[in-house]
Amino acid sequence: MKRSSPEKILVTGGKGMLGRTLQCELGMASANGATPEIVVADLPDWDVTDDAGFLAKTLAVRPDVIIHCAAMTKVDVCETNRDLAFRLNEEGTRNVALAAKACGARLIAISTDYVFSGEPPREPWAWSETDIPRPQTVYGASKFAGEQMVQMIHPDNSVILRIAWLYGAGGPSFVHTMARLGAQAGEPLKVVDDQRGNPTSTKVVADVIRFLLTRPDVSGIVHGTCEEQCSWYGLTKELFRLLGLTREVVPCTTEEFPRPAPRPRNSALKKGVLNVLGYRTPDWKAALAEFVKADAELSALKGGPEL
Repeated sequence: MKRSSPEKILVTGGKGMLGRTLQCELGMASANGATPEIVVADLPDWDVTDDAGFLAKTLAVRPDVIIHCAAMTKVDVCETNRDLAFRLNEEGTRNVALAAKACGARLIAISTDYVFSGEPPREPWAWSETDIPRPQTVYGASKFAGEQMVQMIHPDNSVILRIAWLYGAGGPSFVHTMARLGAQAGEPLKVVDDQRGNPTSTKVVADVIRFLLTRPDVSGIVHGTCEEQCSWYGLTKELFRLLGLTREVVPCTTEEFPRPAPRPRNSALKKGVLNVLGYRTPDWKAALAEFVKADAELSALKGGPEL
């Protein structure tokens, strides 16, 4: 029987940026006053690639829900380390799905916009949950392989939650990098303007997961990014406006910054499932403003360098 209010939540990769936010946000009391126990499953004590070891630890804990954040997410590193990327993102997810099934836990597996090609076949450019993935990178392919493992092993009690352009407290993230650069004096910053997506805070993802925890009837693929889309240049301009940073930012093309892994031209995600359920994520500008206001590291950078 699926619990509508989990008593124990296991978070793989719980020490990472998203995992840290989930510990804070999901560890608070729910509407009914209950506070779930959060179990952090991360290295060195927990290893998702250790099939027998991970299963044994999970069975000992017996979580009601597993939120699977652990992954190899450095896109360029994945491109040059294919075997390791698939070991972590495909085999590791398989082991987590098997453990969830063995203990009867609901599984929420975090995935990515990189499962899509980045060249949407229609306007407006936003990928729906029913679109066919065609990953163009090792990272995207390994994450899509992980999605398939979840769907094969634990289809009836799992959600694949795709997120994108993530930033959160403590980073590392594009937002933190650009804020630090913007606070320094120097030449104009060139930022790519021909890639589009949905900037999304870890707080927004945590809110989506909190909602999904109230809907144990939901399974399958769900997109969980902020509403509306922009380019990396547009994101940087809005970030600098919020922080009062005056360093000049100029748009450039993807070709001006070649990387080992190709970047999708457009990986914006349509939130079809959430919208049908009556849930809407905030506009990316509103979420960014909330984050900038609350984040101590960014607040320290406001106004830029002292001249």
